[in-house]
Amino acid sequence: MTQIKPLADRVLVKPAATEEKTVGGIIIPDSAKEKPLRGEIIAVGKGTKDEAMVLKTGDTVLYGKYAGTELELDNEKYLIMRQSDVLAVIE
Repeated sequence: MTQIKPLADRVLVKPAATEEKTVGGIIIPDSAKEKPLRGEIIAVGKGTKDEAMVLKTGDTVLYGKYAGTELELDNEKYLIMRQSDVLAVIE
């Protein structure tokens, strides 16, 4: 597997899987599903001289609906975003 190493204050997040939902027997297509707002930190950068990294690998986090840049690696979807785009850590 190719490794992705975020730079500066960026983090690599694996979004939580979306749940399969049906409405009255109708399956909602992927394009109409809500984007998950929760994920797991896979890798973190080293921070910047002005901002230390407070997130760490393995943290479960909440992030904004349009946060980050989507990328796909080895058929897995990830988001790369700045630490400041993360809203909260779930403990």
